[in-house]
Amino acid sequence: MSNLSSILASGIDEVRRSWLWFFACGIALVVLGAACIVKSQTATTFSILVLGWVLAISGVVWLIGSFLTLSWGGFFVYLLNAIVRGVTGYLLVSHPSAGAEGVTMVLASLFIVGGLFRIVGASAIQFPRWGWTVFAGLVSVGLGIYLLANWSTTSTYFIGIAIGTDLILDGASLLGFAGAIHSLPAAHPRAA
Repeated sequence: MSNLSSILASGIDEVRRSWLWFFACGIALVVLGAACIVKSQTATTFSILVLGWVLAISGVVWLIGSFLTLSWGGFFVYLLNAIVRGVTGYLLVSHPSAGAEGVTMVLASLFIVGGLFRIVGASAIQFPRWGWTVFAGLVSVGLGIYLLANWSTTSTYFIGIAIGTDLILDGASLLGFAGAIHSLPAAHPRAA
């Protein structure tokens, strides 16, 4: 058991020594997130283009894979997957604004359905402080309805704001982690 504790202690010391890297990555994510929010239209277009290229490239990979499966009969499944991915990727790359509108509508639907599930589930189970989950569900439904009602205008900036917010929150969590591990006392393994 002492061998395990010395391994864990050395691992904690290694993480503790790396706190500055976590701190720097956290700051970089916060800055990148703020840039995405400030330039939300550019971030939206860029993210749709990246998604399109990823789908197009994966379509080519699946197409190659379909010819490698001729011997076991998976050709048509792989070929269909390649066609769907390739065509979707091509459409997103050639029409990023329409792609952003489509992705915004899908996200709005997910917000509404997810919010309704949270509201119904929390109301049915009534776990401790379930009202907060109901509130979060109501906010999610409201956001989804707002996005669907204004999808043609919100699609130009919403994805960039969502990505920027996520990056800021990830960066803040890394900054908190860096502060927590920096304040850890140095671990000294006990002599056996």
